[in-house]
Amino acid sequence: MIDQGREQDERWAEAVRARLGDPALPFAADLEAFAEIFAGRPAAAGPPAVWRPSPEGAAASNPGRLAAELGLDGFRALHRWSCRERAGYWETAIAALGIRFERPPAAVLDAVGGPLQPRWLRGARFNPVASCWGAPADRPAVIAGREGGEELTTVTYGELRGRVGRLAAGLSRLGVAAGDAVGLYLPLHAECAAAYLALAALGARSVPVAESFPPPELARRLALGGAKLVLTQSAFVRAGRRLEPYRAVREAQTVPAVVLAPEGEPQPGLRPGDRPWRALSEAGERAEAEPGRPDRVLTVLFSSGTTGTPKAIPWTLTTPLKCAADGRYHHDVRPGDVVSWPTSIGWMMGPWLLWASLLNGATAALFEGAPTGREFVRFVARAGVRVLGTVPSLVRAWREAGAVGRGEWDGVRVLSSTGEPSNVADSLWLMSRTGYRAPVVEYCGGTEIGGGFLTGAVTLPASPATFSTPALGLDVAVLDRRGRPVPEGGEGELFVVPPSIGLSQRLLNADHEAQYHQGCPSGPGGEPLRRHGDRVRRLPGGFYRARGRTDDTMNLGGIKVSAVEIEQALAAHETVAECAAVAVPHPETGADRLVLWVVPARGAAAGAAAADAAALREALGRRLRRELNPLFHLHDLVVAEALPRTASNKLLRRELRDRYARREAGA
Repeated sequence: MIDQGREQDERWAEAVRARLGDPALPFAADLEAFAEIFAGRPAAAGPPAVWRPSPEGAAASNPGRLAAELGLDGFRALHRWSCRERAGYWETAIAALGIRFERPPAAVLDAVGGPLQPRWLRGARFNPVASCWGAPADRPAVIAGREGGEELTTVTYGELRGRVGRLAAGLSRLGVAAGDAVGLYLPLHAECAAAYLALAALGARSVPVAESFPPPELARRLALGGAKLVLTQSAFVRAGRRLEPYRAVREAQTVPAVVLAPEGEPQPGLRPGDRPWRALSEAGERAEAEPGRPDRVLTVLFSSGTTGTPKAIPWTLTTPLKCAADGRYHHDVRPGDVVSWPTSIGWMMGPWLLWASLLNGATAALFEGAPTGREFVRFVARAGVRVLGTVPSLVRAWREAGAVGRGEWDGVRVLSSTGEPSNVADSLWLMSRTGYRAPVVEYCGGTEIGGGFLTGAVTLPASPATFSTPALGLDVAVLDRRGRPVPEGGEGELFVVPPSIGLSQRLLNADHEAQYHQGCPSGPGGEPLRRHGDRVRRLPGGFYRARGRTDDTMNLGGIKVSAVEIEQALAAHETVAECAAVAVPHPETGADRLVLWVVPARGAAAGAAAADAAALREALGRRLRRELNPLFHLHDLVVAEALPRTASNKLLRRELRDRYARREAGA
């Protein structure tokens, strides 16, 4: 059976070499070839390998070189070593990143307090900003573009270091000192990046808030973070709309502001006590990075806040090491690479992008505006992006709009995806844009991880919508409802096996123990575990597939199934651009009923089919029974223009359940 799987993988590789790289070929041909080649694949063969590293490419990669230096046979052995020798892994990664210490640590890992409350880099004094300047001063640190403008702006490492020092001095003149909290409420561009690093250099804590949040949510997050000042911007353009963050600051009636007026924009009238951005750099002095204890708070970030009060999650001085190590060994960020990830400074991937780029001597490519259209696609090519991060809904938008031509991103070496589970068709489409030269490295983690716990590596085969490894430096356990390890092919809840640099050890406004550890089962060896609420399926060969959140599971006729599994089965239908599956309880029995919300695909044929909701419901119901289980019944289908999401792009299934309940009540 495994031989049959290898034969299928070889047939796919031959198809890619022979015809799937043709720029004129419609993507439907790829899907057809994928379905035909991998039909009847034995479960024991593992997921289909649509990309495999060459021996030369693996040897030249960061994880390949690390394994060779340690005398280890490949990535699986490297991961086992990193779990067995956690202090050794982090000591090796810190040395490779060139982290500078004013006082080196007496111990990399002090586990006297146990794996849930370790002390990392005990006795050290350092500031991660001081380690951002190891690249040549004339190398680009940031390449910036913006919606509506063709010009790219380049800021070298030397220029960025000077800008950070001047902003730090300016903030100090305004009374910002070590330990103070300052909000960031502006797009992620070069000046925002410099301000974030300047606060870190001062020893202050930044409180980034996504610029899409309205005034009440801005005020709430600044209050939770204890901000005494907020850095913001007068206006910017996103998706053709003019947005005005400073107006939102005024409406929020919150702390004093320092306001940036972008080039070409007049300085707005300011409230008493507010200051223009030039007040931060009108003098020429420069401040250097202030070293501190490893557990000093660097940044306060927030959970997406889909329900209730968002969790305030502190990043410490050690968290950037997790960002940079994941970037180095999982996304293969190399010195001189250009790295882009459409995100916000208010979401973890914004700060992650800066640390993963600068601590690895790479260039952060920052685009101000909406990444959904052709302007961002051209920006990726023009900036020379080598490592491109995405979120699945953005990939769906590109695919639906035909925004990226086959081979248009030939320069991209590695693709990554995070934020929500991918589906096979979209993941395959994304790889096809590079002619299948770049793998998609799936990346699952969270703000309280400082990076990922389940991901991939460029020295392992890549399969669409599939994780190939736990992250280096930590391990995972997949357990069933009774706390027993699930076998290959089984599905269960994924738990993290601590300790690791990056894992939060406290929350500012909630009980950390109750959130992540209380009620957790023990691991297979009796070790304590950490909960994050993700369901996965274990696949042969060390691979995993996301099955959504534990609270996204539903019971259809006595059979447990995840919403993500249903969505992945139905999203490939030609009439569906996007769909969401929710369980709505029966008003009398309480039994789960499956309701599917569908955003129709564009195009005359697809649109005509989707317009008849009854016919679409019947077609998708047949597909559901064929692909998943003949006993599954689709109770109802709702056609929608868009699906509700948080600002961090997470699907709001609870909102869809509530909407459907209101529909039923109205009916």
